Amino acid sequence: MVIRIVESTDKRRVAALLDRAPRRDTLLERRVARIVDRVEREGDAAVVRFAKRFDGFGGPFEIRASEIDREARRVPRETRDAIRMAARNIARVAQKQVPRGWRISPTAGVEIEQRIVPLDRVGCYVPGGRYPLPSSLLMTAIPARVAGVREIVAICPRMDPAVMLAARVAGVTRLLRLGGAHGVAALAFGTPTIPRVDKIVGPGNAYVAAAKALVSSRCAIDFFAGPSEILVVSATGRPAWIAADLLAQAEHDPEARPILVTPSRRLARSVATEMRRQMPTDGPAAKAIARNGAIIVTRTLDEALELSERMAPEHVVCDTRQQAGRLRRAGTVFVGPFSAPASGDYVTGSNHVLPTLGAARGRGGLSAADFVRVSTVQQLSAAGLRRVAPAAIALATAEGLRAHAASIAIRVRTSAS
Repeated sequence: MVIRIVESTDKRRVAALLDRAPRRDTLLERRVARIVDRVEREGDAAVVRFAKRFDGFGGPFEIRASEIDREARRVPRETRDAIRMAARNIARVAQKQVPRGWRISPTAGVEIEQRIVPLDRVGCYVPGGRYPLPSSLLMTAIPARVAGVREIVAICPRMDPAVMLAARVAGVTRLLRLGGAHGVAALAFGTPTIPRVDKIVGPGNAYVAAAKALVSSRCAIDFFAGPSEILVVSATGRPAWIAADLLAQAEHDPEARPILVTPSRRLARSVATEMRRQMPTDGPAAKAIARNGAIIVTRTLDEALELSERMAPEHVVCDTRQQAGRLRRAGTVFVGPFSAPASGDYVTGSNHVLPTLGAARGRGGLSAADFVRVSTVQQLSAAGLRRVAPAAIALATAEGLRAHAASIAIRVRTSAS
């Protein structure tokens, strides 16, 4: 299999590679809407029915603490140590991410306080897929715990001992063998046996993503998570390492997007050769390379950096810190030859739940800040209100909101008399 080499001057092909919006699958959306509606109306009965149909499991969904402890003891020592190391690093990074409260007096007699309050209960979705993903449980539950969330409910349609150990290490309070659109709906609306949460986070398949989008008006979510993306910007990288990084992200999903952008034709040819050498004969990585993989040859390094900014990808890899300073639209940026993106998927401590499909234009990855409410408390003294009243009344009048102006004016008149 040959990875495509595309000239940056071929605007049509470059646009097809970089400028993608989330694909609408109206048939899938209708199916998910029916599932979500049934769960909202029928509660546990619908959840049990869909779990039997899609997951081959009909409950009880909750995994008891004794089972979690028993299964966790089966995890090999090497994996146990890796989970604990990852958990420590994720927690250390998350501690830096929690917003801080403050107070300020912008005008004498006016006090504004920023208050940081943890969410009460969150739901963490852990994909089952081909393999259970304990790393996704760590990445979603630990920032919530660090932020101070009291109840962390994790659901996974296909449980294994490593996921159970991760739940124990991460501080999950309830672990449910549940998944799919029905699991998302149960968390969003609540049922007699499944608690309603304030926010749902975590990646999943197209059904999970569609369900999260549907419930987002009733329950907060992190963001829409599409297939994995990696864009490598390099003029001097090692071809074998670049090829390995592209293949690593491609194995997540047949729809993944692995792309190299380089001004070096020599590097482009060498990476293409390495891709052929390292490429598996079958599986999601081979399909992703065939469908969405490419090497774009640019005229300059500046143009390569501009194309990365245009795509706003999930993962970006670049050669130098100077280049990283110019890459502002990315879920996460890896700098230098030893910064393997796969290390960030597991153990560096930075979160691997990241925006895709251009969403990095508006936000970064999941963090502890996603698990708190940032609100304000305002207090004005009589003197403070008198100082700001003329401007407030003038703006209310300009907007035609006379009752707004009157609610301020009545206080000023009364307090002055």
